[in-house]
Amino acid sequence: GCGIPEGAGPRRVRDPGGSGSPEGAGFSRLATVVPAALLGSALLRRPAALGAAAARCAPARDSHGPPRQGHGGSKAASLHWTGERAVSVLLLGLLPAAYLCPGPAVDYSLAAALTLHGHWGLGQVITDYVHGDVPIKVANTGLYILSALTFAGLCHFNYHDVGICKAVAMLWSL
Repeated sequence: GCGIPEGAGPRRVRDPGGSGSPEGAGFSRLATVVPAALLGSALLRRPAALGAAAARCAPARDSHGPPRQGHGGSKAASLHWTGERAVSVLLLGLLPAAYLCPGPAVDYSLAAALTLHGHWGLGQVITDYVHGDVPIKVANTGLYILSALTFAGLCHFNYHDVGICKAVAMLWSL
C-alpha cells in the first residue's frame, strides 16, 4: 500500500549546532511542520528504488514528463516534449499578437498551434486513461481524425470567413 509510514507525524528537531543561530532555529521550526515521512529515509533511497515506489503509489504520474508512452524514452521523446513546451510558449505570444496585430499570418498560426496543443493534450488523456491495444488504436485514430478536421475547419474559417482573430474581436464586442 501507499499508506503513511509509522512516525509520519510532525517531529521536532533540535538546532543541529546547538548555537541558537537563526538558521538552526528556522530548520527547527520547519521540522515541526514537515511530517517525518518527508524527512525520513524515503528521500535518501536510490533513485531507481524511489521511482519504483512512486510508480506503485501514482501510476498515472509517470506519463507526465518528457518520456511519453510510445516513444520508448528515446531522443524522439525528448524532442516531442520540447516541441509541446515550445507550442505552449508560442501560444502565449500569439494571444497578444492576435489582439495587437490581427491578420492572416496570426490566424493560420493560431489554427496550427491550437490544433497541435489540443492534439497533444488529448493524446495525453488517451495515454493516461485508455487501456488495451484495440481501444488505444481506436482512440488514437479518432484523435487524428478530430485533429485533422479541426485544423481543416479552422483553415476554412480563416480563408472563407473573417478569421480567428476577427471572430474573437466580434465576440468581445457583443
